[in-house]
Amino acid sequence: MTASGVAAASVIVTRPGPDAQHWVQQLQASGVTAEALPLIEIAAASSAAQQQALQQAWQSLSGYAACMFVSGHAVTHFFKPNMALAQVERAQSAIETIVRELPASLRYLAPGPGTVAALVAAGIAPAQIDAPAVDASQFDSEALWQQIGQRDWQGLRVLIVRGQSEDAAGAAGSSGRDWLARQWQAAGAQVDFVGVYQRCVPRLSAAQLQRARAASSDGSIWLFSSSEALLNLLRQPELAGVDWRLARAVATHPRIVDSVRAAGWGVVAASRPALKDIRQMLGSIESLYS
Repeated sequence: MTASGVAAASVIVTRPGPDAQHWVQQLQASGVTAEALPLIEIAAASSAAQQQALQQAWQSLSGYAACMFVSGHAVTHFFKPNMALAQVERAQSAIETIVRELPASLRYLAPGPGTVAALVAAGIAPAQIDAPAVDASQFDSEALWQQIGQRDWQGLRVLIVRGQSEDAAGAAGSSGRDWLARQWQAAGAQVDFVGVYQRCVPRLSAAQLQRARAASSDGSIWLFSSSEALLNLLRQPELAGVDWRLARAVATHPRIVDSVRAAGWGVVAASRPALKDIRQMLGSIESLYS
């Protein structure tokens, strides 16, 4: 434990690359030793069929009452093809023109503050965005439904913008979205999906694999915000047979906690997916288990 009460052990952030670096910077700025080990690779959905589906979704937006984005990546890859020139030229007026052409009645739905921030950065007015309260116990599909579930969805159409795993084994990461789709359907809504990015298993370098092995027993604290990240770690053939019983982790959702424990981690703590709460939990782990 440091003098500031923050965990002295290194925290391993497993989010996709840019997200991981952002979290590392935030943790370091708050006095936490942190490093990035991205366990999900994000790639644009580039096949002809995927591009056609995205274009059709854009052309059909006027027929939807709401458009739900599962993550900031979903926002980025949904808007990027239509805003590429504006982004290159940094032409705010061009972005505003695109946004003005979107249906004024369309509601934009987000499971958490990161996705809200991405929508605002894309030019969407905060008044058009629905999301869980900033003090919600979780930022997920269930928390979003608490905000919007009482509305009359009968006969309305909803579009869910999401990523796709490169194989069926990663599909567990979308269980919350499937649950949300079932709630809408039970409420009488028609739910459509469009995949705008691909979630892939990263190829870890020799140095990253060595770091992962060491982190199984050296007191490092893994930070998991996705069960898919955990799965991708365990699927690395070079890490087969690693004993995780001495490993420690913080997970940002009860489902992820269960997955990490089932994978053999000796210490797993749950935290809200907010920096303040994660920082506090890291200190608690270091105090109890050092």
